[in-house]
Amino acid sequence: MGRSNVEEQSLGELVASATGNVQKIVRAEIELAKIELKDDAKKAAIGGVLFAVAGLMAGMIVILLSIAFAYALVGLGMWHWAAFALVAALYLLLAAVLILIGWLRIKKIDGARRTRETLSDGVKMLKRTREH
Repeated sequence: MGRSNVEEQSLGELVASATGNVQKIVRAEIELAKIELKDDAKKAAIGGVLFAVAGLMAGMIVILLSIAFAYALVGLGMWHWAAFALVAALYLLLAAVLILIGWLRIKKIDGARRTRETLSDGVKMLKRTREH
């Protein structure tokens, strides 16, 4: 009876063939990942630019609404300088509140407390093992 091609190959040849096939598959997967990531990076860049433009437009809207609010105060009988000073003071107050909230949140940062604890425990364990 005739043996097939696979039956005629030695174990080493079969392993080499399988290794080569696995390497080809891995390379193909890496290339596919590169293509997909390149496409995703392009989409992320476009999305980032759109967010930046929207942020710029929102900033302009805030400025225009601030001017409109100041002129509304002028329309109610307030002096021009007082109306614009009041709007500026409101923004100053808002900025102070945001700074306070940000500062309080930053003070709550643990700084990887659990990691420091586990590293400290590991160092203590290594010292104990070295002593014995």
